[in-house]
Amino acid sequence: MYDFCINGGGMVGAALALGLAQQNYRVVVIEPNQPHAFEVEQGPDLRVSAISEASVTLLKALGAWTNIEKMRLKPYVGLSVWDDPKHRTDFTAKSIDVPQLGYFVENRLLQLACHEALVQHENVRVIFNDKIDNIALISESASSNLTPSAKPTPSSKPTPSSKTDKNSSSNEEHSSETSTQEQSVCITLSSVTESSNTQIHAKWLIGADGAKSQVRQFAGIGTSGWQYGQQAMGITIKMAKETQAITWQQFTPTGPKAFLPMFEKYASLVWYNSPEELKRLKGLNSTQLKTEIIDAFPDELTQNKNDFSIIGKAAFPLTRMHASEYVRERVILIGDAAHTINPLAGQGVNIGFRDVQALLEVTAKRHDVTSQVFFKALKNDYEKPRKRDNLLMMSAMDGFYTLFSNDIAPIKWIRNQLLSVAERAGPIKKEVLKYAIGMR
Repeated sequence: MYDFCINGGGMVGAALALGLAQQNYRVVVIEPNQPHAFEVEQGPDLRVSAISEASVTLLKALGAWTNIEKMRLKPYVGLSVWDDPKHRTDFTAKSIDVPQLGYFVENRLLQLACHEALVQHENVRVIFNDKIDNIALISESASSNLTPSAKPTPSSKPTPSSKTDKNSSSNEEHSSETSTQEQSVCITLSSVTESSNTQIHAKWLIGADGAKSQVRQFAGIGTSGWQYGQQAMGITIKMAKETQAITWQQFTPTGPKAFLPMFEKYASLVWYNSPEELKRLKGLNSTQLKTEIIDAFPDELTQNKNDFSIIGKAAFPLTRMHASEYVRERVILIGDAAHTINPLAGQGVNIGFRDVQALLEVTAKRHDVTSQVFFKALKNDYEKPRKRDNLLMMSAMDGFYTLFSNDIAPIKWIRNQLLSVAERAGPIKKEVLKYAIGMR
């Protein structure tokens, strides 16, 4: 029997598997979509993340960061934000005596780097291209008698959760306090290549399977949240000339417009707007879309007579979601399975890595993972602080989004004054920057 089964071997799930492997737990990872191998001549992926210094520190400790460095990444040394160009705030690495503020890395390369490191651990099994067909909670006595062909009898029936179901969150703590010690999890996998099913038995099932988490639905954990009125389009471009290693974001009434430098001369643009407008833009050919970009984006994009060509584009919805619990019976949620956030400040994967760090601090104490002591540690030392911190970050991003995404005159005046004050804030500005990149 495995100690932990992780459903989802993406960036966060694979990083967690690495940490648990280092702590000598037996781990199995289920990832239905095996990432394509890296080749030097490959063009950039559409999905890219801003990785904070705190996340880099974690990935170094897990042994994954050197694999990323062997592939490709882009350090950035500056961050600029503005509404009116006369009211602009510029943050620099030099101002806080660090070599860079963070890195831009393609999501697939982050995932690949973690999986390459996992190969070094004999106590980890990774199953690609299979998906979960059934999940059942079973008693310890039943588990000991199961064979691969046996059908377990669930001790708790899976209950799908709704997006706003708050009643399922904590009725008498869902009796977890009294039942978890006698239970384990049986996961039945269906294979795309074989006709037979595989069963896996684990003491804990971890949902690292994204916003539509199958694990969260099985556990009956409710969520609260909403979909924002805007969506975002990611556009990969190639500049004619090298650009500075500075990321910038301009706020407009229709939504922010951002520039993220990538490796070599590549970059990523992020364009927020209404679903209808982004659908129109997505339907344009590259020449037409380039014209729209030049008209809508600030002059910084083509300064010094620079030019660009469009490589690819994709639109995605913006959703806020927060699970009512991160831990229930033999289930743990982590990353986007527990929370999704407005990507305005690029904190999504970074708060997922903070979840990993917090969970690993609990498992490092080496409690018996079937004990009530371990369960209570998960609730008190993982769920409680992470829910609080994630909710705070969500609320801050929502406030930021509201403040900077409208054209009401008094609010526009307030935000411009805030940006001007921030630019002259000195020590306070430095502390804000250190917190943003994970140094505080």
